[in-house]
Amino acid sequence: MKFTTLNNGVQMPILGFGVYQMQDLKECQEAVLGALQTGYRLIDTAAAYENETAVGAAIQQSGIARDELFITTKLWVQDAGYEKARSAFLRALDRLKLDYLDLYLIHQPYSDVHGAWRAMEELYDEGLIKAIGVSNFAPDD
Repeated sequence: MKFTTLNNGVQMPILGFGVYQMQDLKECQEAVLGALQTGYRLIDTAAAYENETAVGAAIQQSGIARDELFITTKLWVQDAGYEKARSAFLRALDRLKLDYLDLYLIHQPYSDVHGAWRAMEELYDEGLIKAIGVSNFAPDD
């Protein structure tokens, strides 16, 4: 498996399995489990996809050691801001049945992204996130 190194030294697989638009939770769980059994180790989801519980169930069902996986999810617009971002992160961990995330992204550049980023930096410092970033941002956002 090939990896890329993020700015903070975290190794991320260059190929991952995403679950965007997988609305049927049983189908999503089966697809993620199949991807993991096939050898995928990076799974990408988001709060907005409303399928984090299915992803978490597949991870548990796979029996693959947590440290062999790279799990990414994203903070949705409605949860931007310091307090909301912290709460949304903890809900995501609960839905995914994980103790930490490998990568947590701000999904889109709307609302209080500065407050959300501050919360994410703290969660990173607390060891609950290995890397943080943004998604769907333009260079001037």
